Amino acid sequence: MPRPRAAARKRLAYDVLAIGSSWGGVELLMRLVRELPEGWTLPVVIVQHQHPNSGPALERILGKLTRLTVRDVEDKDKLEPGHIYIAPANYHLLIEDDGCFSLTIEAPVKYCRPAVDVTFASLARVYQQRCIGLVLTGANDDGADGVRIIKMAGGHVLAQLPASAEAPAMPAAAIATGAVDQVLEPAEIVPYLRRLLANGTGDAEHSHR
Repeated sequence: MPRPRAAARKRLAYDVLAIGSSWGGVELLMRLVRELPEGWTLPVVIVQHQHPNSGPALERILGKLTRLTVRDVEDKDKLEPGHIYIAPANYHLLIEDDGCFSLTIEAPVKYCRPAVDVTFASLARVYQQRCIGLVLTGANDDGADGVRIIKMAGGHVLAQLPASAEAPAMPAAAIATGAVDQVLEPAEIVPYLRRLLANGTGDAEHSHR
């Protein structure tokens, strides 16, 4: 009698989680990375506004908090499961059709390089409805255009509750676009993402505060 086939592993409904943050973002990113489970496979791409000369400081900080691979992106790195990628200081971060990253030194966008809008738009172009965008604390409106593009591509958009942010302007600007599916306090973010991925759809609690 033939053996029953092992159940095929269910493919996640999403290919990438993109996070944008600025003022106050490092502390919150530390919390989120620490809370990600050890078996987390969804690639995470972080765009944190940094001083141009900050080097790999954020990579070192976050890398100490998780067994997942954390790295500043180098040109032509490939998006892989179980990795946390950081847009390096003073570069815009893009993704190519083959899933490889590219770095550019084009002009700052909204006074920022890296800019959240640039990376969000690039990921939305490649991954479309399989992209999750998350906007955290920050003092400008970088990310607002990016979440519009992710939503137009069919992706799922989240934002930190502005009242819980050290600098509320950035999540508030994202929410004001009408493109945000869910507004979350910091303690709710990772549990929500886990439910979203477990459900395999974008239908986990579509509600606004």
